[in-house]
Amino acid sequence: MLILSSCGSNSGSDNAAATGTPAAANTPAAESEPHKLSIMLDWYPNAVHSFLYAAEQQGYFADAGLDVEIQMPADSNDALKLVAAGKVDLALSYQPQVLMARGEQIPVKSIAALVRHPLNHLMVPQDGAVKTPKDLAGGTVGYSSIPLYEAMIRTMVANDGGDPASLQLTDIGFDLIPAIATGRTDAIMGGFINHEQLILEKEGHPVLSLDPTDYGVPDYYELVLVSSEQGLQDSQGYFSQFIQAATKGQQFVQEHPKEAIAWLLEQEDATSPLDPEIEQKSLQILLPLMDAGNEAFGYQDPAVWEQVHEWLADNKLLNAEINAKDAFVNLQ
Repeated sequence: MLILSSCGSNSGSDNAAATGTPAAANTPAAESEPHKLSIMLDWYPNAVHSFLYAAEQQGYFADAGLDVEIQMPADSNDALKLVAAGKVDLALSYQPQVLMARGEQIPVKSIAALVRHPLNHLMVPQDGAVKTPKDLAGGTVGYSSIPLYEAMIRTMVANDGGDPASLQLTDIGFDLIPAIATGRTDAIMGGFINHEQLILEKEGHPVLSLDPTDYGVPDYYELVLVSSEQGLQDSQGYFSQFIQAATKGQQFVQEHPKEAIAWLLEQEDATSPLDPEIEQKSLQILLPLMDAGNEAFGYQDPAVWEQVHEWLADNKLLNAEINAKDAFVNLQ
């Protein structure tokens, strides 16, 4: 994680200190004009973001008194950095990265869990000799430039009774699909079951995906909604309204997936190509993984945060001692 400069002013937030108004009281109902909020996606628009576009198209944000600007990052690492620096109000990121950022003294906090289980699986050729992680002994595993993924691979192999030291781990950047499709690596880590796996299947390279939670990695929140601590202090009321509108958007997506995908496809451009078939299948995978059951959409379980924190600490992925309870808040 990069060390960030101190947070600047939040572009979409009022200065509560200057007005003397408590942050939680700064709600859209108190204003005649919609309150502007910006949110930075984790990647280019895809099926996991359908609830945002549904909330926008159905007017749920407007009904909440919000004018929401959805931004696409130039780089997949931008979202967390920009929200921490106060350049955007909200961002989509990943639970382990939030904890690792706090270990770097970066003041970010998760305010909602969106995808409640890992999408990132260890993938091997479906017709190959590898059926479980221990079968990779002596083999080559390609991963996408993130130390977290190295730790996940080693944990999975060790938990399955294999020897992690026998693995050859190769940083292949974003070349995950060609690496496994051509046999350059025996497995990949960093591919998502709702994206890379679907593309590989469509291109004639079906894979077996091994869920890390079956092999010692804690069940973590793949996608979370993040704010800076200062942003939360200034705009908690607005963020609560945002989550309520996003919840309605997710409900719409569940009930009208075809319409939701149609709105998503309108976001396609040269920088964000979208395959309708892939996105439709992706949404089918995502919907149950975003369902919080009896809890409200976005609810975060303190036990999940503590388990992930403990695993990261055990794997020496935290640069400082932190409290897991400080990394998140439920605004419902």
